Amino acid sequence: MASILIAEDEARISGFIDKGLRSAGFATRVAATGTDALDLALTGEFDLLVLDVNLPGMDGFAVLEHLRGSGSRMPVIMLTARVELEDTVAGLEGGADDYLGKPFRFDELVARIRLRMRRDDAAPKDELVHGDIALDIRTRRAHVAGQSVELSAREFALAEEFVRHAGQVLSREQLLSRVWGYDFDPGSNVADVYVGYLRQKLGSDAIETVRGVGYRMT
Repeated sequence: MASILIAEDEARISGFIDKGLRSAGFATRVAATGTDALDLALTGEFDLLVLDVNLPGMDGFAVLEHLRGSGSRMPVIMLTARVELEDTVAGLEGGADDYLGKPFRFDELVARIRLRMRRDDAAPKDELVHGDIALDIRTRRAHVAGQSVELSAREFALAEEFVRHAGQVLSREQLLSRVWGYDFDPGSNVADVYVGYLRQKLGSDAIETVRGVGYRMT
């Protein structure tokens, strides 16, 4: 089930969208401020963001700027009562995938959501990007701030796991299972060793330790 994040501060509108999308078969979550919307969007748990422009704390344009600056390619549909051409252009040039003026018909919103998600599913995933880190899945090459970085096959697989789940905490057990793919020894420190290798190559602050839990790409 696809998961949609709804960033809208007007309870009447967010409730209307939330109820309608759930009826259409989507899982939803509502954020009432720009700050909350950005924090949730960066978790990587959502497939698409419905983003209102006029949000308290941080407006939709700022949320979009930070989201794209983090390397996220999550599809974004912006909602606004401001339908002037310059606002539309600003949203699209800032990285929005679509722009819908208020008031809007709910069936049009659903149609646009489904269209964007189909395009996202069909788009080739040859490159994963998070911040300054770029991984070419086809050639298995890595770049940091535009500079090529040599990674072993295991280091690349571990880096790929972190980038795909940037912002999420991954336990040692999850890393061993997904990257090494064997029945692991709970006492093994191989994941910790390879995280150390990645820090040397991707940057000392690229991966943080969450004490007692695991690791997270910042």
